[in-house]
This record gives sequence, C-alpha cells and structure tokens, in this order.
Amino acid sequence: MLRSACTKWRKRRRRRRRKMMRTTISGFRASQPERGDFEASFIRLLDKVTNGSTIEINQTGTVLVYQPGLLYGGTVEHDCNPQRSVGYYLEALLMLGPFMKSPLKATLRGVTNDLTDPTVDLLKSTALPVMKKFGIDGEGFDIKVAKRGMAPGGGGEVVFTCPVRKTVRPVQLTDPGKIKRIRGVAYSVRVSPQMGNRIVESARGILNQFLPDIYIYTDHMKGANSGKSPGFGLTLVAETLNGCFLSAEMSSTPQGQGDPILPEDLGRNCAKLLLEEIYRGGCVDSSNQSLALLLMTLGQQDVSKVLLGPLSPYTIEFLRHIRDFFQIMFKIEVQKPLEDERKGGDKVLMTCVGVGYSNISKTLK
Repeated sequence: MLRSACTKWRKRRRRRRRKMMRTTISGFRASQPERGDFEASFIRLLDKVTNGSTIEINQTGTVLVYQPGLLYGGTVEHDCNPQRSVGYYLEALLMLGPFMKSPLKATLRGVTNDLTDPTVDLLKSTALPVMKKFGIDGEGFDIKVAKRGMAPGGGGEVVFTCPVRKTVRPVQLTDPGKIKRIRGVAYSVRVSPQMGNRIVESARGILNQFLPDIYIYTDHMKGANSGKSPGFGLTLVAETLNGCFLSAEMSSTPQGQGDPILPEDLGRNCAKLLLEEIYRGGCVDSSNQSLALLLMTLGQQDVSKVLLGPLSPYTIEFLRHIRDFFQIMFKIEVQKPLEDERKGGDKVLMTCVGVGYSNISKTLK
C-alpha cells in the first residue's frame, strides 16, 4: 500500500513538473499576416534533436505551446527554410549541443550566407573559441562548410559536430588584450573568381593602415558545391593577444532584391565594420554576447565575469529571458575609458553566479 502511494505521488509530481515546463507564446506573428515558414522549420529542427517534445500550434499560427523533451542529439539531417540562413538554426544548436545525451552531428542544408543572420564562417571563427573557454571542446568539435549556398536559392550544406559535456566551468574574461592579427575569408559562388581577389585588395587597403599581420584567403566553390544562386561576401576576424576574437562580415545583395554592390565597396565597408567592432571592444564580439551570457548562467555555482562592449538590443532581450527562465540577475558595471588612453568606447563588465547546471542527459560511463 505504501509503495502504491509513493508511485502515485511520483506520477503526480512528474505531471506537475511537466506542466510547469510548458511554454506558451501568444500573439505570435499577430501583426504580420505573411507565413513564417522558417519558424516552423526551426521548430521541426528542435523536435529532431529532442525526444518527447510536445508542440501545439493553433489554426491561425499565432499561439505556440511547446513542452520540451529530453535533449537527445545523435545524427540529424535538416533542410532549413531558405528565408533564413543556416546560421539562424545553428545558433540554437550551439547553445543546446553540449547538453545532449549523445554527441550531436547535424547536417543542415540551405542558405549559408545572407545579410540577416550570422554566417557559418563567422560562427566557426568566433562562437567555437568562446565555447572552448567554457570547457566545451573535444575531438570533432567543428563546423564544416561542405557546400556554400547564397540567398535566395540556397543549396548549401553545413556539418556541425559537437561533443557532450556534463558541466560548464566558470570563466574570468576581463582583459581582451591588444589586436595581434586579422584573418578572413572572401567567398564567391557562381561568379568570376576575380571577385574574391577584388574584395581582398580593397579590404587590405583599409586594414593595412591599422595592422601589418593580415591574411585573407579566397574561397571559390564550383559546380555542385556552389549552391543555386550567385553571390560573394567577406568575413573578417581580429584575434587579440589573450585569445579573444572580434568579427565583422558582409554579403552581397541577393539577386533581384535591392541595388547590387561592387566587390570593392563590400571589402571596404566590411573592413570599416571590423574596425568599429574593435573600437567597441570586449572579450566577446556583438554576435556572441548572448552565447557567452547563457554559458555563464549554466556554469557551476561560482562567479563568472566577462567584459563586453556595448550590449546589442538582441542581448538585452536575451537577458530578460535569462531572468524569466533561470531567475538569474547579472551585475552590470559600465567601465569608462581613461581620458589619457584611447581604448575605444564604454565597456560593460557582466558578473553572475551560475546555477550549477549538470547535464542529466549525458550517459554515465
């Protein structure tokens, strides 16, 4: 009789816990009558990497009820909607991948480079080093561009492999250091290979006035690996003496969507964006602020500190989500530059104590 009562109590507690985990998003695209096919594709990707998730969408598509299941991982293949690039989907996998039950190998197909989302090249050059500082590393931890696809046609293919980790270690990233070198990749598909060389020359014309150690290589894909649409672009990454990475990128305008841009203008504008990012400073660039803050939140119950540049609007909204889901409030200290030193704009020192999250999905050995 006692055993039966304990079993009923456990079932009630399990049902109550699952009910608390249900997330309801109302007013979804209420002011936007057009269809959000890329959002439905993103939800399908979450369903593939989890086990036991429950998804309910009303008839008008304005209310979503999501009950997450177990982070399972494994080998996943997904065709991303071409309305958004692969980076839109990859950002979520970067946050969830280390906490799966089994190592994740995700093959994503679609647009690899566009004007809206972080490109695959930028995430490979900046997001992976940030995760390694938190102890997320191992054999096969990589993002590989098998095929490159530009907007709007897509046709690209990206393979993301990520090992699992039980815990995330706290970090103390308060001194980014000075810039020691700049690396980059100028890519072009279904256009003349000279496009990449023209981009490199124009970008170096700006950056050589700042630093001599600059190397930008060209990536021109042909045939089946070049996707379905023509285009070109540039991704630049500046590395500091303390191993921090600051990035900037720019892609050509999709065919039939706005005024075209010359390769020389694209190279110069992207170089100026990188110099602006260096001026903003911090140990993490603007594109990966939310990733660093999430890993700080999930770290062990110890103090983590990260120096950032001015917070982006996306990061500010992400901090509100962290407060709602984890009940974690960051201590924010604004650091003004010294008057006698030219160290860029204001910096923000983010401090928090991690929740001590442990990967309950990881298989014990």
